[in-house]
Amino acid sequence: MNQKFSDPFSQFAAIFQQYNLPGFDVTAILESRRKDVEALAATNQVAFGGMQALRDKQLEILRRTLSELETIAQQFAASSSKPPFNATELVQRALRDGLADMQDIARTTQQTQAEAYALVAKRMDDALKELKASLERPGQ
Repeated sequence: MNQKFSDPFSQFAAIFQQYNLPGFDVTAILESRRKDVEALAATNQVAFGGMQALRDKQLEILRRTLSELETIAQQFAASSSKPPFNATELVQRALRDGLADMQDIARTTQQTQAEAYALVAKRMDDALKELKASLERPGQ
């Protein structure tokens, strides 16, 4: 591939610049679109990272729960009479842990959404400034 046209934006710029359209700064327009694509890629990266964090948290919850159930089953199997644990305390602890886990998941989700929104909002603000600047240029 030609090094001069290593990305599609350079290819489009070269094609449109040969026509020299009055009033259009092709380079600025394509640069703005390139920044849009970069912002979208960054947003997707943040969203993917958030999904990975949620997956990891859910796996952690599953492993911990299975470990606790295994411990309870072993204690119950080793006991010849009355179970060595208080069922009420066990249920309360499970509910408390479940609520804490849901809060962690909600916090992670909210943080990911806020980061993704901030990236999109910044790009929208930058694009608006770029558009305003391109309209204010005299003689183009």
